Amino acid sequence: MEDSKQVQAYAQADFSEPNEYFLQNLKALIGMIGFEGYALDLGCGPGDISCRFAKAYPSARVDALDGARAMLDYAESIVPSELSARVCFIHGKLPTISLPRRRYDLIFSNSLLHHLPEPQALWNFVKRYAGNGTRIAIMDLFRPQSVQQAKEIVEMYAATEPEILQRDFYHSLLAAFTPEEIEEQLREAGLNFEVERISDRHVFISGTFIIK
Repeated sequence: MEDSKQVQAYAQADFSEPNEYFLQNLKALIGMIGFEGYALDLGCGPGDISCRFAKAYPSARVDALDGARAMLDYAESIVPSELSARVCFIHGKLPTISLPRRRYDLIFSNSLLHHLPEPQALWNFVKRYAGNGTRIAIMDLFRPQSVQQAKEIVEMYAATEPEILQRDFYHSLLAAFTPEEIEEQLREAGLNFEVERISDRHVFISGTFIIK
């Protein structure tokens, strides 16, 4: 996402509700207190979730990865000064990017999976940077049962957003995977994570990485 109009639309859109919803599910997975390790945010976009997480866990450090330089430029321009030492934005794409740490204690992602041409790129990347006991939390859209249902979801949740955002939301819904397809991806990757529908459009994939 390098188009300036797209970046501006996403940066100015109000994603506070789904982002906070994701963070609530993330907190339920890792606990409200006691996280002092290194977290990896895959597909961080304008950095809102990365910063919300860092605020919620003052001892955490976050490496936040995104493939769009323009989006990261925006994220770096608005990150609160008190978080700048703990949130590091990294430009790069899966699966070729090399990260500064070999292992992370937590890997999370919101709305990246449906953007990937090959979904195993995400699951292989998770396996590459997860250690024994790393917790995983991934939220994404799931594909509606029909084009009409996708249009209804866009109308319900994005009717007041700019046209470019509505268009991208619609195409994202159609590009997303069903929960059953995600379960099959995980089986192929050898990952034993839970897949749960948590809203009429979101699926939450979570678990703990165990080295066998």
